[in-house]
Amino acid sequence: MLFEIEKSLSLRKYFRKIMFAIVTIAGQQFKVKQDDELFVHRLAGNAGDKVEFSDILMVSNAGNITVGKNAKKVQAEIIDHLKGDKVIIFKKNRRKGYQKKNGHRQCLTKIKINAIA
Repeated sequence: MLFEIEKSLSLRKYFRKIMFAIVTIAGQQFKVKQDDELFVHRLAGNAGDKVEFSDILMVSNAGNITVGKNAKKVQAEIIDHLKGDKVIIFKKNRRKGYQKKNGHRQCLTKIKINAIA
C-alpha cells in the first residue's frame, strides 16, 4: 500500500513537469503535448503543410498553469487526410414496412504537434 502511494506521488511529480496545452482545433478541444499525433476534423491544406493554432485555453509548463488568451501558439504538421470508420444509420418504423439504411464516413486529418511556443 505504501509503495502504491509513493508511486502515485512520483507520477504526479512527473506529470507536473510535462508541458501540455488545451487547444481548440476545428471546434473541438484537445489536450496536446509535443510529438502527439491526433485525428481532427478535416483541415485545409496538403500533407506536409505546417498549421498553427492560436485558440489556446490553458497551458501548463512545469506546474505553472496559464489560463485564458495569451501569446502562446501550437504549431503542428499535417501528416495525412483520411476517412474514419463507417457509421451505419438504420431507421425503422414498426408495423409500417418502413426501413432505411444509410452510412457515413467522417473526413479526418491526422496532425502531429511539433511545438507549443
